[in-house]
Amino acid sequence: MKRDLAMAFSRVTEGAALAGYKWLGRGDKNAADGAAVEVMRTLLNQTEITGEIVIGEGEIDDAPMLYIGEQVGAGGDAVDIAVDPIEGTRMTAMGQNNALAVLAAGEKGAFLNAPDMYMEKLVVGPQAKGQIDLNLPLEDNLVNIAAALGKPLENLVVTTLAKPRHDDIIAQMQAMGIRVYAVPDGDVAASILTCMPDSEVDVMYCIGGAPEGVVSAAAIRALGGDMQGRLLPRFLVKGGSDDNYRMGQQEMDRCRDMGIEANQVLLLEQMAKSDNVIFAGTGITKGDLLDGITRNGNIATTETLLIRGKCRTIRRIKSIHYLDRKDPAILPHIL
Repeated sequence: MKRDLAMAFSRVTEGAALAGYKWLGRGDKNAADGAAVEVMRTLLNQTEITGEIVIGEGEIDDAPMLYIGEQVGAGGDAVDIAVDPIEGTRMTAMGQNNALAVLAAGEKGAFLNAPDMYMEKLVVGPQAKGQIDLNLPLEDNLVNIAAALGKPLENLVVTTLAKPRHDDIIAQMQAMGIRVYAVPDGDVAASILTCMPDSEVDVMYCIGGAPEGVVSAAAIRALGGDMQGRLLPRFLVKGGSDDNYRMGQQEMDRCRDMGIEANQVLLLEQMAKSDNVIFAGTGITKGDLLDGITRNGNIATTETLLIRGKCRTIRRIKSIHYLDRKDPAILPHIL
């Protein structure tokens, strides 16, 4: 991929973040997501790529979506794209921390093709690379990670999502003496923090969305960390109601149609098949990874994390936007 595409993709996530910010604290997560989707689609279609959305966001919670197989771009390099226009729609709607707009791009065939379904994820930084195995109990993984990092379990820091499905796991980790940071949403940011040199997070474990998993995998591959995932049908995560069982069977059928199997461990190299990837993420609300948007009248400030895997370059970009000078096609969504 051309080097200048990195800046082009940062423009896309900045636009999506600005659109989401307009709905900050207004209690309507679908409206926020819908605005971010429309701006992301518009800006991708202005980018000099021949792009395909290979994993998108929306089906799990009936949100607006950039759908799998959607063609985007104005012509140029052939790229595959994994997106989450707002990672943390509920946090945006409620004015909570750690909401992002994120995108990962790679050459054709770079990313796992999977339905929008649940994924179990285990992520570590470079120092613990090769020490994780989702076929083992989580307790064994944590012991192995701590040994690789040369620290006692009581000094290990694990981030997970504060969801009822994780209550038993959180209690188990705390009983081991591990420090657990449970955040409402936002496992992409939590995953990346395992690889950032100024972060105290050692491990990210959760059951969350597959789109976030693939976006995270791109960033983790670019940063030299390690990750494993496992696609889980809905009835294993949300319970065995008739609707959940029916939807879970549909997810498993779609997985087979795409040439993958649910309930099988996926290695990092299967989710992000090359380190020639670009990750862009822009903060919507203030978080542990990025500052949120600030706005004074028609002037907004954003912070974007831009990672180029090929050269392992990490940039933090502070941008000032005069919103009334933006492309008329996105003005209704950001101003």
